[in-house]
Amino acid sequence: MDYKASEHIQDLQYFGEFGGVNPSISDSSTYTFLSAKTMFDTFEGNTEGCYLYSRHSSPSNLYLGEAMAQLEGTESANVFASGMGAISAVVFQLCDTDDHIVCSRTIYGGTYAFLKNFVKKFNISTSFIDITDLDMVEQSITSKTKMIYCEAISNPLLEVADIAALSKLAKKHGIPLVVDNTFSPLNINAAQLGADIVVHSLTKFINGSSDCVAGAVCASSDFCLSLKDVNNGAGMLMGSTLDSLRAASILKNMRTLHIRIKKHSENALYLAQQFEKDGLKVVYPGLESHLGHNVMKSQMNPEYGFGGLLTLDVGSVDQANALMELMQTQKLGYLAVSLGFYKTLFSASGTSTSSEIPMEEQEALGLSQGLIRFSIGLDNNIHQTYLAMRACMEKMGILSPSPSTMD
Repeated sequence: MDYKASEHIQDLQYFGEFGGVNPSISDSSTYTFLSAKTMFDTFEGNTEGCYLYSRHSSPSNLYLGEAMAQLEGTESANVFASGMGAISAVVFQLCDTDDHIVCSRTIYGGTYAFLKNFVKKFNISTSFIDITDLDMVEQSITSKTKMIYCEAISNPLLEVADIAALSKLAKKHGIPLVVDNTFSPLNINAAQLGADIVVHSLTKFINGSSDCVAGAVCASSDFCLSLKDVNNGAGMLMGSTLDSLRAASILKNMRTLHIRIKKHSENALYLAQQFEKDGLKVVYPGLESHLGHNVMKSQMNPEYGFGGLLTLDVGSVDQANALMELMQTQKLGYLAVSLGFYKTLFSASGTSTSSEIPMEEQEALGLSQGLIRFSIGLDNNIHQTYLAMRACMEKMGILSPSPSTMD
């Protein structure tokens, strides 16, 4: 990939009200106008640089939106109070009653529940398919299909979507490709590969501090403006607006994203390689054993590696839970959902972030109850971390002691 997202983000420069190196935070819910005519024009969407009401937009949200647009290389971006706020706004903006969605079978549990259970109230149907099977994707498209939806790297099975191939398919049928790129910011530039709309949970790697929830939609200027339309914009009317204080905080954290992603990826690759050598069932896009390894290599930015997520299958949910509890007591990380934190986070996906998916469907997907999803942290000495994690696995009987660890 030739697009240099981190450089484009770095080039954004805003002065604070008094010359501060950080932009001033817009701590207001409503904004004044010098004339009634300007207020009217703003309601009609015919003014530039005027703010009406913070549910519609604010300077702080605009700054963060511009940074997100630079991240993906899109014309524009809107920010939201959560990743699900961003996803639901896109779905309701694109779909009407009786419409249809083609969606990856492995996605975040909240997205799955929304598309499987909630939108059916509006007679919007969803076909959940293997997004890596392009023939199946095309066969699932009907005259009612309004989008193809997938995750660049899926939650929690870490399947890799061929975004360029899916984009060609979407364009052939005249529908948008919507990609959730939460797991791989900077690793993959989904918009540069052909995604029409890219959504992010800013809660995760982009913010990196596990202290707030937020989301974003990166797309064309026309689509982003349609989301904010006062008459029929799903982003505007559903009220999922990000608070200005949080927007300012996330923008500051974005400036270190390129550094953090490199370290997350470096550490995850090291652990994945070591545990695969130990004979564990490891899934990580950076391993040659991963079914999507070549696709990942063809569309990734090598500078940022293969991402910070990996999974280990330890056989049973009881074994998984006991191991995670032990690792937490050994201060190796936290038994917690989410990802992108400076400490490693681990959870058994089948009973946490994917629990909305019925058990029989989890089994059909190959989602073992013993599967642990790891968001690998920013540990400085990853070899030491590996040895400590391995010691926990030896104590649990998951691994046998090796001669090197017995010394």
